[in-house]
Amino acid sequence: MAFGRLERTPGPQPMSEINMTPLVDVMLVLVVIFIITAPLMASSIKLDLPKTDAGKPSAAPAFVSLVVDRGGQVYLQDAAIALDELARRLGQTARQNPDTEVQLRADASVPYGRIVEVMGVAQTAGLNRIGFVADTQAAVKP
Repeated sequence: MAFGRLERTPGPQPMSEINMTPLVDVMLVLVVIFIITAPLMASSIKLDLPKTDAGKPSAAPAFVSLVVDRGGQVYLQDAAIALDELARRLGQTARQNPDTEVQLRADASVPYGRIVEVMGVAQTAGLNRIGFVADTQAAVKP
């Protein structure tokens, strides 16, 4: 009898890759659960709130547009107007709503005195909220 070595077959090798299928299945189930429960969490407390007129949001603030062009001509709501007529029209606006804002747009070459004169007419009429409108610019040129 001969005693020899018996051949052994190698056993199964361990898996070196991660199986992603179970991970994806679990994540999809969690997404479905969150989709279903999110709307329920937002409206968990039911209230019957009281009704009132005081809580209504106010309308957009009223404003008038004043423009002073390069020649010093004044425009109210894009219509040319003299200073005495401007004072009368701004006075009417101030009587209707004293919180009306004046949005003043003036050319860069208009003398400062003309701007002050137009502002004085608006303040005399009773409109004290004056906003200066300017173009946005990334860098100021010297």
